[in-house]
Parts: sequence; C-alpha cells; structure tokens
Amino acid sequence: MADAPKRPPLFSSTPPLPEDWETRYEDRNILVTGGLGFIGSNLTRRLVEFGARVTVVDSLIPDYGGNLWNVRDVADRARINIADVRDPHGMAYLVRDRDLIFNLAGQVSHIDSMENPFTDLEINCRSQLSILEACRRNNPGVKIVYAGTRQQYGRPQYLPVDEEHPVRPMDVNGINKAAGEAYHLLYHDVYGIRAVSLRLTNTYGPGMLLKHARQGFLSVFIRTVLEGGEIQVFGTGEQLRDLNYVDDVVDAFLRAGVADWACGEAYNLGGDEIISLKEIALLMIATAGAGRFRIVPFPEEKRRIDIGSYYGSYGKIRDALGWKPSVPLREGLDRTIAYYREHLSRYI
Repeated sequence: MADAPKRPPLFSSTPPLPEDWETRYEDRNILVTGGLGFIGSNLTRRLVEFGARVTVVDSLIPDYGGNLWNVRDVADRARINIADVRDPHGMAYLVRDRDLIFNLAGQVSHIDSMENPFTDLEINCRSQLSILEACRRNNPGVKIVYAGTRQQYGRPQYLPVDEEHPVRPMDVNGINKAAGEAYHLLYHDVYGIRAVSLRLTNTYGPGMLLKHARQGFLSVFIRTVLEGGEIQVFGTGEQLRDLNYVDDVVDAFLRAGVADWACGEAYNLGGDEIISLKEIALLMIATAGAGRFRIVPFPEEKRRIDIGSYYGSYGKIRDALGWKPSVPLREGLDRTIAYYREHLSRYI
C-alpha cells in the first residue's frame, strides 16, 4: 500500500510565502486567546473557514469586548473555553498540543490603564507571562503571534513611524503592552519559543464593542452617527491617523502565523490613507447619512496622554510577508455601518 501523502508543514522557514499558504491551516490545532473579542473573533472565523481545529479562550470580563454573538456562525465548529489566561493551571492544559497560538488577550483602554494601573498590569503583563510560562513548560515547540500596538511608541518623533522609532509610551497601557511584546521576544531569544509581534494601528469593522469608549475613538464615532448624535472631536481635529479594516488585520496575523522567518521580530501594521480625525468624522457622517460633529477642547485626562498625529510605515511586513492593506477606507466604513445597522443591539 502506498504511503499517505504528507501534509505540508504549517510553518514556512524561508521567504516568500508559498502560494498555497492559507491551506497550511487545514486540520491544525490552534488556540486563540481573546477569541470572543473584536479581532479575535474575526480571526477565529477565518481559521475555521480554513479548516483549522480552533479553541477559543476568553474570560468574558465585562466591558472588555468578549461577546459570544461574535462567533455565532462558527460556534458549532470551534471549541469555546471561558477561562482567564492568568490562571497558570488552566493555561498549562490549554496550550498543550497546539501548533499555534494567536495571543490577543488584553486590555486596550488608555484611560482605564491610568485610572486602574494595577488591573492593566495584571491583564497585559502577568497574563502574557502566564501564557509564555505555560508554553515553556508544556509546549516549547509552539508558535505564538502576539497583538502589540502602535501605542507602544508614544508621541511620534517622526512620521511615518517605523520599527526603529524609540519606544516611549504615553500611558500605562502602552508601557504594559510594550512589556508584553518584550516578554514574547525574550522567550524567543532565550527559550526558543517562536514568537512574533504585530503592532496594530487603529482597527475598525464588525465586532467592535460600542457601549463605551474603551476600544478607542472609532467605536465612539460609529455609535454616535448610528444614533444620529454629535461626534466630539478633541483638540484641533487635524491630528492624523491611519486605519486598518479588520479583515486586513486578520490577514496579517495569518501570514505571520505561517512564516517562521518572522519569529523574533516585531512588525508595524499601517494604512495607505492618512486622514485627520475631523475628516474621519465627516466621512462617517456621510456614510451613515446621519450625525454631526463639533471640535471641542481636550478633557484634561485625555490631553495628558494624547500622542498627537500618528501613522506608521508597514514596509517591513510588506517586504517580509507580502502584507498590505486591501480594503479602502470608504468601503470598510460602508461594511461596518451596514453591519451595525443590523446588529447594533448586540454591541451596546
């Protein structure tokens, strides 16, 4: 009897990515932490579509974005585990036999991190060490893709910001997210845990939590226009941003997951359309056909940690993994507004 054909390896060791890189996820054993949240749920959906065996871990801590509704269409094809990644005993079990971990567990609110710094420390630092220690002791051959953030850089010294820019965060959240990334890269260098970090910029799309401002200004803008209210744009409104639609962010995670030459590296994501906050507000109003905006002074607690203008260079990940954003801003906003018109009650 002829031998059964061998499956291609999950990880490609040399660039470029093979043309069939998406098929490498079929029947692989994958863990997604924070998998009921905004980006994690969209990633889970794509992995299931690719035929992966996905386990989702989420603590469902109130107000942090986890939402079972986000995976309603794939819930019968993914295993959902409600657990806290800070629990070393639970993580020791959950990381075993995984080919790959997409690590999106974390707290993203800048204001919350300043008001409750120890909570942010627990969620964005201790949790990362819990995951990494569980891997070191129980599955040292696993690969991890970590969700970092542009907030690690702080106030830009030059634009566009590349990976050589100094890391000097402006808030506790940025410091702890930078530490979380540093833990991953350290465990790569010292223990051989194959880890890579993606420094995300402003991500938007279906699945965002809209009931408060903890997931950034975009969620506030979206809810406000859907309810026909007034967007308040702080400062001058001329601060610049780059945005990524969530499908493009998911694509970056998936590419990083199959490229072993990315291990030990950190990559910026970024957008091609550089746009001011005032222009974002006007575009959302036009897309929704409702709402209005007003320029207002910064509240003091926000002014102290404001980073001014930010947009990043994604040249490093483009050259290494062939990634670039593909969804234009207007198209992404059309999709986003349409989604929330239908499902707004699930997110507020």
